[in-house]
Amino acid sequence: MAGAATAAAAAAAVATATAASSTKLSSSTPYLTSSSTFSSSTTIPPPVTMLSSQLPWTPDSPMQIGFVGAGRMAEAIAMGIIVSGKVEANNVMASAPSDKNLWHFQNLGCRTTHSNTEVLQNCNIVFFATKPHILPIVLAEVSPAVTRKHVLVSVAAGVSLHTLEKLLPPKSRVLRIMPNLPCRVQEGAVVMARGRHAEKCETEYLQNLLSVCGLCEEVPEAYINIHTGLSGSGVAYVCMFSEALAEGAIKLGMPSGLAHQIAAQTLLGAAKLLLQSGQHPAQLRSEVCTPGGTTIYGLHALEQGGLRAAAMNAVEAATRRAQELNKQ
Repeated sequence: MAGAATAAAAAAAVATATAASSTKLSSSTPYLTSSSTFSSSTTIPPPVTMLSSQLPWTPDSPMQIGFVGAGRMAEAIAMGIIVSGKVEANNVMASAPSDKNLWHFQNLGCRTTHSNTEVLQNCNIVFFATKPHILPIVLAEVSPAVTRKHVLVSVAAGVSLHTLEKLLPPKSRVLRIMPNLPCRVQEGAVVMARGRHAEKCETEYLQNLLSVCGLCEEVPEAYINIHTGLSGSGVAYVCMFSEALAEGAIKLGMPSGLAHQIAAQTLLGAAKLLLQSGQHPAQLRSEVCTPGGTTIYGLHALEQGGLRAAAMNAVEAATRRAQELNKQ
């Protein structure tokens, strides 16, 4: 009963946060390509209708979703699909070596286990959300339990589809995704690429499932490492920038709590303007500047500090690291 109450409270908190920060991506946005309108506080996309002959499971039966690895990213995806109502919590199972991370899933009402193989035995779609260097060991462990009914989804940074397919039984249905932490509040950005034996209907089903977490697009695999540097790691860049904005205000005498709240709200508002207006960032930036005003002086200081080059270098460095992980 305590776990159910906690899960309900967590769901309510996330739903409230989501409603406050929901965004729509305009289909006319000139510098972004999207096939959908993304808004977590409006209508949830309907389930994809598919013939039973197209899928390795029966679509009329409840989908069983598994997570091998129960860290922050797995929790973020699970919370997104559960809070949205796409999947019931009791149809989600997570495994981890210890209870350290499993309590997050238990509080959501999910089933948990210390056996990775048990997840494969009970679930149709399985997300592998382990550290990249651990994934080969985990795949070797669960391979005997992999069948044609499974759709296997890797969240591990830098581990290619080719490597995944080599480590799994022949003709395994494999996809690779890269989400980011805001999936927890249904404002994430997810890209996915499919392996040689994953069919379009399975990709569409997964895309429909993950669309409740935010933006979700199928891309060429080469884009996934770039997405890691841009968006997966980008959440940390934005948090650092928000922290720096707030500390500038604190230095000048504003209370810390208020400064951090205003900084975060400023980033949220700017992001909404960009997505809803469809304007290029430079256009929106020019609207804030007036000749001889405060903003142009602030922008000049940022240029002197090398903000633009530092941000570009951060994306490149994180992307290169993801590529290095792929070679290990």
